[in-house]
Amino acid sequence: MKKLILVRFGEIFLKGLNRPFFIKKLIERIRVVVSPYHAKVWFEDSRVYVADFEEHDTDAIVTHIRKVFGVHSLSIVTAVEDKNMDTICRVAAEIMQDKSGTFKVSAKRSDKKYPMDSPKINAHVGGYVLTHNKNLAVDVFHPQHTLYVEIRAQAYIYTAHIMAVGGMPVGTNGKATLLLSGGIDSPVAGWMIAKRGVELNAVHYHSAPYTSELALNKVLELAKILSESLCGIRVHVVPFTEIQMAIHEKCQDDLTTLIMRRYMMKIAEKISDAEGTYGLITGESIGQVASQTMQALLCTDNAVSKPVFRPLIGFDKQDIIDIANRIGTMETSSLPFEDCCTVFTPRHPRTRPKLESVEKQEKLINAEEMIRRALAEYDVYEVDTLGNMTVRKNTISPFC
Repeated sequence: MKKLILVRFGEIFLKGLNRPFFIKKLIERIRVVVSPYHAKVWFEDSRVYVADFEEHDTDAIVTHIRKVFGVHSLSIVTAVEDKNMDTICRVAAEIMQDKSGTFKVSAKRSDKKYPMDSPKINAHVGGYVLTHNKNLAVDVFHPQHTLYVEIRAQAYIYTAHIMAVGGMPVGTNGKATLLLSGGIDSPVAGWMIAKRGVELNAVHYHSAPYTSELALNKVLELAKILSESLCGIRVHVVPFTEIQMAIHEKCQDDLTTLIMRRYMMKIAEKISDAEGTYGLITGESIGQVASQTMQALLCTDNAVSKPVFRPLIGFDKQDIIDIANRIGTMETSSLPFEDCCTVFTPRHPRTRPKLESVEKQEKLINAEEMIRRALAEYDVYEVDTLGNMTVRKNTISPFC
């Protein structure tokens, strides 16, 4: 007998002939997050199993696996290798020895060669547990405890389903580039797209000295939180001060935020090209601020040729906050450090801009040359799934 973790997936079952590809990716991701614990991971009989880890590491391993996209639920189980019914009953009684109240046994016999069917297993194990724990009574309709017995390659006995994040394994549905600010919305948007199996890299714009190192550290902390589910993320931190100052000094005040957004999109598209991603992701929601009206979004999208994915487009702010709290980014996003989107904000931004007016204003600055300078050398932060981070300079730029 030994303890192991049984991992279930959900939507992957619907993938037909492509299912092995998705399962392979899921196993790869799980192996990444459990690698510090030297655990063994394998697939067998429609389940992923994790074993050969130290018992004191169990909670940490469960926490990591729960955050892996593609994992629907998991259970900490006791395995009975020979599936001997006497042993199963003894283990079941040990598991239930500190329980009181009502219970039932829920057996599942995937091994159809096993001599007992599910109802007989339920009755046999349940009777043994009752005999050895006088504080329990049977209630098959509304039990306080459920004892699960699965007969597969081994017998697995457990009492809890631990719910996980769900979704699809990262890397099964292409790549995209996230415009990552220090706010509440963009981390949530990236998380939602990644949950559908999309591998992400991120772009952040740093406007020193108007934005501080604390603001940058806040964004990198958000990247660390996201990396737990993404199994790592690369963050491109691009200097934006020169472009932002030129827009502020030369362009019409009520259009500066929108023009700034357009150049952010243009830079992100160039990085997307270099990274081989298929689209851009933003945290915009219709009408949340002046640059997110339908007319403004039309002008923003016109700046790039790649698709722009906005998973929060119809969300209320409270909906977004609820998700941010659930995924663990809200506290960090709420830290009071300004990012480049909040400096030089005009008092009265235009909410119904016309594309012709915006393009006319853009001609007042030599932004393309400034974009080339910004992308000639900038910092790239590599964040792994455990939050370890390395930084390097992007010294070979295809943009110059």
